[in-house]
Amino acid sequence: MFNQITADELTEKLDTGESFTLIDTRPEDSYDAWHIGAAENVPFPPGGELSEDQRHRVNELTDGQPVVAICGKGLSSTSFAAELDANGYDDVTVVKGGMEVWSKVYEVVPVRTRHDDLVLHQVQRRAKGCLGYIVGSRSTGEAIVVDATRQTDVFKIAAQEAGLTIARVLDTHIHADHISGGRTLARELAVPYHLSGHLDDRDAEIEYAFEPVEAGDVWTIGEIEIEMLHTPGHTSEMINLLVDSVALTSDTLFVDGVGRTELQFGDEDARGAELLYESVNDVLGAVDDAVVLPDHVTVTQEGEFDPGNPGDPIRARLGDLRDRLDVFTLEKEAFVEQITERSPEKPQNYETIISVNVGSESTDREGEATELELGPNNCAA
Repeated sequence: MFNQITADELTEKLDTGESFTLIDTRPEDSYDAWHIGAAENVPFPPGGELSEDQRHRVNELTDGQPVVAICGKGLSSTSFAAELDANGYDDVTVVKGGMEVWSKVYEVVPVRTRHDDLVLHQVQRRAKGCLGYIVGSRSTGEAIVVDATRQTDVFKIAAQEAGLTIARVLDTHIHADHISGGRTLARELAVPYHLSGHLDDRDAEIEYAFEPVEAGDVWTIGEIEIEMLHTPGHTSEMINLLVDSVALTSDTLFVDGVGRTELQFGDEDARGAELLYESVNDVLGAVDDAVVLPDHVTVTQEGEFDPGNPGDPIRARLGDLRDRLDVFTLEKEAFVEQITERSPEKPQNYETIISVNVGSESTDREGEATELELGPNNCAA
């Protein structure tokens, strides 16, 4: 009889270097689009039978090691495991819930800062590379949450374990790659929910109530000042936050590049790229000694962070980025031309996700929301 493990238990196996063969039974195109780095692909349908070729392929891959099987939701991998068990494989395990559950694995990573009163946690959504933040004060126990993802309990538990009470929730912009958990978290905690007040250029009206924040607004928690910076480019309303010596740069500036601009402004419109260049050089450039903490890290097709590793803070010193990122080294015209000529693959279901995040559509079923979010983020230019 085969065993079952959770996605968190799979994470532990991977991180500790345990010896096993991870087999992804989804169709080849699904595997190619997005998979866990260690996984090998043996497509297998729900209710199928193990062919001689598949048996030979499994023997080649495993070389006597235990097998861990994963698929989209746990259906085909369960059939696959049952077939292996029936054919004499004696150490077979299935990941319960498959890639849907893997997409919800999180790590809460403390970030060291220079200010004794500042508590800062980076909340990493491992499979998608989404990064949210808990910013708190040790002296008062107050915190704000920035860019919460849909699994709001992760943020509530992390704040509680840090001895913090969440007092505000902020989304820096209308997200295109994942469904925001900001409104839900604020409603669950009965605290204010904030969005940028610079929403005039959005095509869609925001269909819910929020408290706007503007460039230059300053929040104070304990001894910590949090300044709002308007940094349009990725979106017109984008807000970044300056927190003591740390810049929460959202999808404006990553540790290996910048945010894409065409999801709002269109493929032929250079205005987003022009705004992004100005935001990075004129607004963020004024805080040269800050540590950059972005909203995303690239997750490769092999399922790895690039750069960095899950469980380590994804960060870089702004001054160091000046020497290696085109947005700092190119003239404005050359940078704009470069950005507008690129055509990276768009985030999966991004138009529907934007509609959900502005409130014009809803996802009442957990499975529907999960389906919309499947796959890595594609927010970088």
